[in-house]
This record gives sequence, structure tokens and C-alpha cells, in this order.
Amino acid sequence: MTLHAHHLRGLYVLTDAAMLPGAKLLPGVASAIHGGAKLVQYRDKSADSARREREALALRSLCSEYGAVFIVNDDVELARRVNADGVHLGQDDAPLEQARIALGPHTLIGVSCYDSLQRATDAAQAGADYVAFGSFFASPSKPQAARAPLDLLESARAQLGIPLCAIGGIQPEHGAALLAAGADMLAVISGVFSAPDIEQAARRYAQLFEKPGVEDDE
Repeated sequence: MTLHAHHLRGLYVLTDAAMLPGAKLLPGVASAIHGGAKLVQYRDKSADSARREREALALRSLCSEYGAVFIVNDDVELARRVNADGVHLGQDDAPLEQARIALGPHTLIGVSCYDSLQRATDAAQAGADYVAFGSFFASPSKPQAARAPLDLLESARAQLGIPLCAIGGIQPEHGAALLAAGADMLAVISGVFSAPDIEQAARRYAQLFEKPGVEDDE
């Protein structure tokens, strides 16, 4: 695990180009950080590589200013160019071992494991810094995603020694159960960025990590 791994706890927001188009991206992410987001993932599937690099650099600077962890979705080369804190890999992205060679030992690598404990075990053994499970609930971002059961987090917590992220349709009222089952991070897109008040929406999630019984290792 890298030097950054102990920071992997809290609200983890993922950007969406439809919810935060153009000039709304930076203010929207800043609002989420002000509301308590601890990790930010830049998620943009477009082919406009120049714009994506500009946005990633701007978000990297913003996250550095406020002490948030900055992750790039899918694109190992973009993560390397902007000196991101890490990259998040899905099933169809670069192999973890290849990403580690490209990014070095001190860059975070997260892996989507969907509803598969075996995939998570393999990722942990290969050196992943965290794994993500989901969708736990119906997700507007990925409506066809496999549904993960809550006890998957409990099994992963018992067997794996790395942080766990829960994703997929998570609303604040779902958070306590996910954290109790073993999640260290709650990954959210529309629950924060489609809200009329992004900062307040983020705060509702962030407050879940402040409640009695939720450990804080920092």
C-alpha cells in the first residue's frame, strides 16, 4: 500500500460532465469539498483529450489547495501527466500491474470489483490500494450495473486488509448501514452533483463519518 492509503476514508465524489458541464466543474467540485468530500474522482469519458487534461490539471490544483485526494478515472496516462494522487481502474481498463509500472509505488490505485469478492481478493493481492463494490442501490449513472449485497462488504472487511469503497445509488439514508458493514468510503455522483445545493448535499454524507461508532484512524 502507498503512503496515501490512510487518507482513504470519507465522502468520495465522482464528477459527471452532464451534471457539471464546462465552467460549472470547478465551482461544483469546490462546493463538494467545502461540504466535506475527502476524495474527488475526475470521470469524463469523452475523446477531447486536450480539454480533459486542462480540467484534470485544474482539479488537481483545487484538490491540492484543500487537501482532498485527487483520482483520475480509467486513464493511467492522464493520471501520470497531471500528477494525480491516483487512478481508478474498471474491468475493461489497463491491468493493475501495468498501471503500477507506469505510475510508480506511491500512486494510489483503486479497482472496481462490482459484486465480486474474488476480483477484490485478486486486486488486493496484486497491490491495489482500495477496492470498490457496487452498485448497492439503483444507480442513475449505471442503471444496468450488477447489484452488490450488503454482506459483501462484511465479507471483504473480514478478508481484506485494504480500504473499501461502496458505490451505486447511495443516498445519505443508506450510509450508516454501508459504513457499519465495512465501507470506508461512500462514492457518490448524482446524490451530490445533481442537488440544488451541492455543498449542503455533500455535508449530509460527510456527517455520516462523524457519528459515534464510526472510527476515524487519522
